[in-house]
Amino acid sequence: MNIFTIVQITDPDYGCEETRRPGPAALLKLCPDTGAEANVDANAGVRYFEVPERVIAEQGLAEGKKVTFGADGAIRKYVRVVAAVIRDPKRHPGRIFATARGYGEYKGWWEFPGGKIEAGETPEEAIVREIREELAATIRVSELFLTVEYDYERFHLSMDCFYAEVAAGKLTLREAAEARWLAPEEFGDVRWLPADREVVERMMDAGKEG
Repeated sequence: MNIFTIVQITDPDYGCEETRRPGPAALLKLCPDTGAEANVDANAGVRYFEVPERVIAEQGLAEGKKVTFGADGAIRKYVRVVAAVIRDPKRHPGRIFATARGYGEYKGWWEFPGGKIEAGETPEEAIVREIREELAATIRVSELFLTVEYDYERFHLSMDCFYAEVAAGKLTLREAAEARWLAPEEFGDVRWLPADREVVERMMDAGKEG
């Protein structure tokens, strides 16, 4: 997947306003994101892309934000997050911890708890911080289970999912509306967020293979 950083947003120059044809209202200058310190002055790989003004507003596009292109060719804001697939072999053997979102467009939909990676954090550091903030507990992170790449309508989500266990404290809901320890046969009882559903499906497939 190609990821870009928006280094400049300008209005396309179509000439005088009287003859300006309807169409895109902004021109994005995109610099390839290498995962290291980006050299936004470099011309190698720079791409220009025109988008309607409404798309910029809907997706919150701004200079410095990352974007990618979906399977449909449309530009989408690139959002990288982490999620914890929390297990408790002693008290809840064979089950995983899931929460129901308590806010926003997907309120009531189920997901694996987590959130965005802040500047300077590793994914592992980010998921420990997010669980502490959302669930008042400290987790012990084990292996990366899966990275999900999913195109939502207004953004592309890249989600690193780690297996984890509670190391200290008690899982306490601070943002979520509800939580459950789900056994595999109960995975279909809740309405999963689309990206999280892919994690569940992979877990079910892994169980069959095992």
